[in-house]
Amino acid sequence: MNLKILCHAANIGCDVCDIEIKGIKSNSERIEKGDLFVCVKGLNKDGHNFVKEAEKRGASAILAEREVDTDLPVIFDKNTRRVLPLLYNAWYGYPTKKLKLVGVTGTNGKTSVTYLLKAIFDASMHTTGLIGTVDSYLGDKKLERIAPTEIANMTTPDPEELFRQLSLMEKGGAEYVFMEVSSHALALDKLEGLEFEAGVFTNLTPEHLDFHKDMEDYFDAKTKLFDKSKKKIINTDDPYGKRLKEMYGTSSGCSITRKCCEYFASDVRDMGVEGSEYYFVSPAKQFLVRTPLIGRFNVMNTLEAAACAIELGVAPSDIKCALSSMGGVRGRLERVKLGTISDYSVFIDYAHTPDALKNLLDTVCRIRKCNERVVLLFGCGGDRDKSKRRKMGEIAAEYADFTVVTSDNSRSEKPEDIISEIVLGIGNAPHTVIENRAEAIDYVIKTAKRGDIILLVGKGHEEYEIDRDGKHPFCEKKIAADAARKYR
Repeated sequence: MNLKILCHAANIGCDVCDIEIKGIKSNSERIEKGDLFVCVKGLNKDGHNFVKEAEKRGASAILAEREVDTDLPVIFDKNTRRVLPLLYNAWYGYPTKKLKLVGVTGTNGKTSVTYLLKAIFDASMHTTGLIGTVDSYLGDKKLERIAPTEIANMTTPDPEELFRQLSLMEKGGAEYVFMEVSSHALALDKLEGLEFEAGVFTNLTPEHLDFHKDMEDYFDAKTKLFDKSKKKIINTDDPYGKRLKEMYGTSSGCSITRKCCEYFASDVRDMGVEGSEYYFVSPAKQFLVRTPLIGRFNVMNTLEAAACAIELGVAPSDIKCALSSMGGVRGRLERVKLGTISDYSVFIDYAHTPDALKNLLDTVCRIRKCNERVVLLFGCGGDRDKSKRRKMGEIAAEYADFTVVTSDNSRSEKPEDIISEIVLGIGNAPHTVIENRAEAIDYVIKTAKRGDIILLVGKGHEEYEIDRDGKHPFCEKKIAADAARKYR
């Protein structure tokens, strides 16, 4: 593509000679001959310091925010991070003009709501795409995810990968794309130029405070989605959701506790391990919802998905059908299939924040029988918000009958240091420490009692473990199933 045409599409001034660009890269290590190198100041490194490397690798031109030492043609913009998604959108032929995007943001529930929305719109005979934490899909086809680093996606892919996926979905005939939208993506302008048919807000609890300076900064990042959204679906049972609704007068609130909201879950009935049912109530529509998903938080997840679908014109019959048959999401209170070899149950869940852990444990404690123990196994990630470690230990002590504290992606930190902070919160509550996560899983299976509900928490869909030596394969489901067979 001609550089002048590309820059014009991104509203960048370009006075260099005509140059044909073969690709766009913001990572100097991935530059190929003929690429445009975009200098972006990252969280740890500044691309302006790697111009010479990009030049040696064959870059044809440089986009920078300031003067750089190079013999290549240079064009300038005051915010290269902001224009990067505009460049990729133009490069791929503006796939976003042909797709209807729905963004879901919040601390917890993003994955569940996006999968619920996809199931509803699939039932309504729309061709759909999904971009989420776990996977990306076009219809039933799983798309390959390309991430140059472990933190590159952070829920929402970087622009290079995001627009590649959107292009594949547009070419594949997708009409709606449901996207998890992270606070990182919003704060770092990864979604510049995108417009959403609808934005959904799930909740906001302390998380990513190693990136955001405080909760207000975290909240401010989330609000950016709704500046880009035509319709706004907001959980007003959450205090930040209530604030958000007040900011946008045209938004639609969802509530389990307040009938005055536009969408209300009435007569909620908890059916234990069989799920929940409630009446979906709005000024225009009322119908019974049954869902096999467990827990009060899934009532809100299904309510918001149903409300968003109604706003976008989906028939109640399709919503009811999809919600009643949606079995769950990988890594979200996912039951490990053990067949008849055990008289206990094992669940895997991604909960990695204090609020998510509390909701998970509260849900399980409500559905268990009086003689059933809740056995919790969890750890906390290294190089991440340290303030949540003791809090999660306190929550474990309050709800779990027995806790095994272990490692969970310790990264550059020592696992024992992370564990010691968690244990401060657990105090004298029944627990043990087993640093090696595989050995910890083996232990809880070996010592399981009849009726135990074992929760392997923190990794969810992840099938890897990260420590100082790098990233290693690690499949909790297989480890748990192998242990169950060994000790049956």
